[in-house]
Amino acid sequence: MEPDQKQKRELEKDICIHIFTVSSAMVGVCLTVIGLVRVVITLGKGNTLADDLLAGDALLFLVSCFLSYGALRSRGVRRMHRLERVADGVFIVAMIVMVAICAFLTYAVTAPIHV
Repeated sequence: MEPDQKQKRELEKDICIHIFTVSSAMVGVCLTVIGLVRVVITLGKGNTLADDLLAGDALLFLVSCFLSYGALRSRGVRRMHRLERVADGVFIVAMIVMVAICAFLTYAVTAPIHV
């Protein structure tokens, strides 16, 4: 393998490692926020879809984590690229969903409650 190809392969492996670690951390963040939302709902006697949406988002991050792990374990360069691209796409979608959930949660918390 040429030095340029070896360097490119290492860079791609580095990207996979970053997607893998951040995705797994984001699963933990989603689960923590679900717990916090449930506490707020219980204390405030309110209800929101945020915890259900976050559970789905945690699954997206988990899929991204598995795909990047698969890319790291892949022996073929083409397969690694394909898995890495899909993992990256799923990760970006999950981040966008998380931002949307944060906006939804902010609106739900600050909106006046009509009884």
